[in-house]
Amino acid sequence: MGPAPVDAEEPWMRGLHADTGYLLYRLGLRSGQLFNGFLQESGLRLRHYALLRLLTTSEGALQRELSTSLGYDPSAIVGLVDDLEKLGFAERRPSPDDRRSRIVVLTADGRAFLRDTDEAGLRVTNELLRPLDPAERDVLHSLLLRVAETGLG
Repeated sequence: MGPAPVDAEEPWMRGLHADTGYLLYRLGLRSGQLFNGFLQESGLRLRHYALLRLLTTSEGALQRELSTSLGYDPSAIVGLVDDLEKLGFAERRPSPDDRRSRIVVLTADGRAFLRDTDEAGLRVTNELLRPLDPAERDVLHSLLLRVAETGLG
């Protein structure tokens, strides 16, 4: 027999639900679980997805630039790029600015994969935001975007 369900009326739960930061954390976890479930079918995780999305914004980037932009440890970037290369979603090429350096570039297969994931991302968002009507979703998105632009940078 598993653990008893959490009673949302318990005083300690009401206190947590009054904490916006905690709610954002829990929603982030749930969103990550749902999206990772989809990505795992391809052998990827959210960290791979974030790296692919970042690569769409450039013609290629040095691994250290990717590490800085994403806030990932440089050694983690090496492993993520290795994984993406094995799948044919990214490749390392000589840097046009410095032949001793290599840049990471998104491939056509990587772009196609991202197009396919757009629908999965929409499904995850729709599941999470099911209780909200379209206008409320727009307001929530605008507010979260404003917080992210100042709070994550």
